[in-house]
Order: sequence, then C-alpha cells, then structure tokens
Amino acid sequence: MKLPSVTRIEWPEARRFVRVATACVNIFDDIAPADDWALLASAERKTDPRLSESVGNIELVPERRRVADETGALMGPFTHISYDRPSRFSTGRYGVLYAANSLEAALMQTVHHQERFLKATGEKAGWISSFQEVVLSVSADLHDIRDPEFVAWLHRDNYAGAQGVAEPLHAAGSDGMVYPSTRWPGGECVALFYPDLAANPVHGRLYDLHWNGNAIDYAREHGTDIVLRIDQD
Repeated sequence: MKLPSVTRIEWPEARRFVRVATACVNIFDDIAPADDWALLASAERKTDPRLSESVGNIELVPERRRVADETGALMGPFTHISYDRPSRFSTGRYGVLYAANSLEAALMQTVHHQERFLKATGEKAGWISSFQEVVLSVSADLHDIRDPEFVAWLHRDNYAGAQGVAEPLHAAGSDGMVYPSTRWPGGECVALFYPDLAANPVHGRLYDLHWNGNAIDYAREHGTDIVLRIDQD
C-alpha cells in the first residue's frame, strides 16, 4: 500500500465546533503547571467523580505534548475518548482533534454527526443543543490524502478504510492527516493526533441547529437574525 507524503499545514484560522453542553475546560490551567496535571487529575478521579468526568484522563496525552488550554478545545478530544465514539481516523483507542479550513466545512461536519446521533436516538423535531465555533491555529506536518488516489479512504459514511490506514500511522508516530472535506465541496480538514499541533483557541459564533425529524435543515446564529438553510445532497 502506498503511503501518503507529509505536507506542512499552516492554517491561522481553522475552525471546529463543540457542543456547548459538553465543552471541556481544563480546571488546572490557573493553579498548576502542565507537569503537575497528571498527578492532580489522578487525585481528582479518586475523590470527585463529577470532576473526574470534566477533567478526563490526561494520562492519555504524552506529557511532552500537553498544552495549557483554557477552552478545553485542544485537550478535550484527547482526554475524553471511548470505543463508543469512533471517528474517521480512530476506532476510539486514541483521541483526534478535527478541524476545517472554513466555517462552512466545520459546520457541515457537525451537522452530519449530529444527524447520525439524532436518527439513532429518535429525537423529536425542534431546535437542539447549541454549538460553539472555536477558531484556532494549526501548524503541523501531516500525511496528505488530498490527492484523488486516496479517495478510497474517504468514504462518506464507512470509516473502516480510513481507520485501517490511520491506526498504524498513529502507532508509527504520525502527527495526523490532512484531507478533503466529504461534507463541503472544496473544503479541507485536518485530523490532529496530538493537542500541541494546534494553538490559540478562541470562541467564535454560537449556533443552534434545527432538527426536522429526518435531517438538520437550519442553523441559527445567536445574537443576530441570521438563519442559514442547510442544503445537503
């Protein structure tokens, strides 16, 4: 199997969305240096189950690759993992931070995954939870699968092929992948295998998504009268 080449990616304003109800904040940022987070997290898990859920398992992140992260947008994807939540480039054994090069591509990624969840749970129609845009910078050397020869790894719904390629790359020390968005034509995404490949996360716009019982058809921006119609193929 031919492996993709590695390309330097510099995106000063990448985007991702996090569900507001589950956004993670690293509670140790203001009270201890990163070197001490693992010990503090271990103590918290032993004494407070609620805080344990918030902190996650920081030991999943190699010490040298941990970052200070007031928003939780960088560390959260790596300290809260589960085989019940696989993604395109992970079976759930390790965390991945996904981000896109535009608001539209990031929003459509979120819409897709929320639709899958809502269909599986039989959610009634209506406006669902709010989602926070996070703007962050990406600076990483990533395996590049934007070439059409790797299209087989980018099935819209079946992630088995991509996971089969990503798992050994991750084990071999890859920093992640850059790939074309399957949800937004012309968009590009990154799958980062470590939190230190991104930086400077800041909160952007806040959106509510509308579920019509079959699909997400509208996105409403907080604080404005802007409602976006979601058209999907």
